[in-house]
Amino acid sequence: MNDNFKSGFITIIGRPNTGKSTFLNHVIGQKIAIMSDKRQTTRNRIQGVLTSTDSQLVFIDTPGIHKPKHRLGDFMVKSAQDTLNEVDAVLFMVNANEGYGKGDQYILDLLQQVNRPVFLVINKIDLVHPDELLPLIDQYRNKYDFEAVFPISALNGNNVSSLIKELKSYIPEGPQYYPDDYVTDHPERFIISELIREKVLQLTREEVPHSIAVIIENLEERESGSIFIQASIVTERKTQKGIIIGKHGDMLKNIGQKARSDIEALLGSKVYLELWVKVQKDWRNKQSRLQEFGYRSDEY
Repeated sequence: MNDNFKSGFITIIGRPNTGKSTFLNHVIGQKIAIMSDKRQTTRNRIQGVLTSTDSQLVFIDTPGIHKPKHRLGDFMVKSAQDTLNEVDAVLFMVNANEGYGKGDQYILDLLQQVNRPVFLVINKIDLVHPDELLPLIDQYRNKYDFEAVFPISALNGNNVSSLIKELKSYIPEGPQYYPDDYVTDHPERFIISELIREKVLQLTREEVPHSIAVIIENLEERESGSIFIQASIVTERKTQKGIIIGKHGDMLKNIGQKARSDIEALLGSKVYLELWVKVQKDWRNKQSRLQEFGYRSDEY
C-alpha cells in the first residue's frame, strides 16, 4: 500500500429527490442504491466504497431530510442526522432544478452544528440553463460558509471527477478499511430487496410506493449455478395489495421481470424470482415490524 494512503468517510445529505443515490451509483460504478423519481426512496444509510491506488473514500448515502409522518420517517431522518459528526466531510446536495426551499434551511441549521468541511453540491445542472447557476450559488453561499461549491450532473457524470479529486485533498492519511473489490457494506440480500422495492416505486403511484417493504424469505444457489429467490412484498392495505398484483397478475409479473434483470446483473447468475404480496396493517408505525424489516436505530 502507498505510504501516504488516505482514507475517509463522506456523508451525502440533502432534501428528498436531489439525486444522492444516483451520485453514489455513478461514483462506485455500479448500482448499490435504488433510484426513483419519488421522494424518500432511500430508507437506510447505504455505504459505497471507492478504492484507488492512493485512497479509499467511503460514501454514506442518507435518507432525504423531510418532516416525518410516521415512525419509519422518524428513523429515516435520525439516520441521516446521525452521520454528520461521524465523518470527515459532508456533501450537501441540492437540486438545481428546484432551487432553494424550506427543507434546505432546516439542513443548513443542522450543518451549523457540524465541525467538518461541508461542500455544496448542486446536482442536475443538465436540467437548467447555465445562467441560472450563479444566482443559485450566491443564494446558498449567503446562508452558509461552504468549503467549496461543485455544480454537477450525477446522471451524466459532469464535474464528478473534480469533486472526487477535491475530496481526496481533505481526507486524512489512514488505513484501507475495506478490500479493493469491496463496494458496499450491505449484504446481497439487502440490495436484492432494494432492487425489488425500486421496481414497485417505479411502476406504482399514489400511496402505494411508500407503504411497502420487501423481505427476502429464501435465497439459495442451485446445482446448476442459478439462484432461486423467494421474496415478499409487504404492504399496509388490501387495496394496495390488489394494485401491486394488478389485473390477472400483470403488475406483479412486470415488477418481477424488471427486478430479475437487475438482480442477474448484480449476481452474475441466472435468477429465478418468486414474489408474494402480504398485508401487514400500519407496519410503518410498529417498532417490532420496523426492526424485523431492517430499520434499526438506537432510539427504538
